Order: sequence, then structure tokens, then C-alpha cells
Amino acid sequence: MRFMLLFSRQGKLRLQKWYLATSDKERKKMVRELMQVVLARKPKMCSFLEWRDLKVVYKRYASLYFCCAIEGQDNELITLELIHRYVELLDKYFGSVCELDIIFNFEKAYFILDEFLMGGDVQDTSKKSVLKAIEQADLLQEVRTWDSEAEEESRGGVDTLPAGPSYPLPTST
Repeated sequence: MRFMLLFSRQGKLRLQKWYLATSDKERKKMVRELMQVVLARKPKMCSFLEWRDLKVVYKRYASLYFCCAIEGQDNELITLELIHRYVELLDKYFGSVCELDIIFNFEKAYFILDEFLMGGDVQDTSKKSVLKAIEQADLLQEVRTWDSEAEEESRGGVDTLPAGPSYPLPTST
């Protein structure tokens, strides 16, 4: 897989993951072109298309398009399954995922994707295993947050800094 994009029906990019080094200028151009192509397609049209030197596989879920660009020899149906598996993982984590979940929790959406895919290849096919890794990371983050809050509270809740030099305030003459 070369890259994965999530974008809305209005053409707003919500998530992008690139698995091949590409310049920012080229990425923006590719994203713009591909979104225009996919958004212009009719709902009953095939979810696979040839674009540039790549095959594009996309699927619309509610108001979001999940779009992957793959090499010519890669299997489109497997890619469609990967998209579906990612949506299932997002659903399990967020409880019926929606566009707002992706917008306000984009770091979690990226984390779930990174637990599932590595370098554009499937890292783990087990939903249970991926979700367990995510739950463990969430627990670790909660413990760290709790520890830092407890540490701050033990210091009196305020970080004390040494007093710096005092400067006279300017006066108007």
C-alpha cells in the first residue's frame, strides 16, 4: 500500500497515512486530484479504479471515504477487506465511529491504524489483539496522567520557579 486517505463528502481531508516517501507538494497535488476523482464517481460505480500508475480502492462509510492506493500487483479485494477491518476497529474503539470521532480524536485513529498496519502491510489481523494493544496503551497513558497529577499535587499544585530580576515598569512622562 502506498497511502491511505480518509476524507469527507465535502472534500475535507481527515486522515492521511503515507507509506512511501513523497514531497509535501506532490502529496497535496495527489490528494486534491484523487479526492476529485473519487467524489465525482456515482455510488453504484466500482470501488476500484486505475489512477496514475496505481490502483485505488475506496469505500464510503456514512460521510467518510476510506481510500487506499496500492501497487498494480496488489489485490483489490484484500485492500477492501483491510479498509473494512480498520472501520470495524474504529467502531469497536469509539462505539459506532463517526466523522467527529476522527476529527477530535485523530491521534487515536492514527494509533489504531499504526497498530493494524505497519509500512503499508498488515501487522495484525486479529481485532482482539489490536484492540487489546490499544487498551493497554490507554491504561498506560491514564497511569502516567495520574502520576503526573499526583506529583504536581504533592508540590502544592504550582511549579515554583526561582525569582528572576525585577525590572521597573515603564512610566509615561
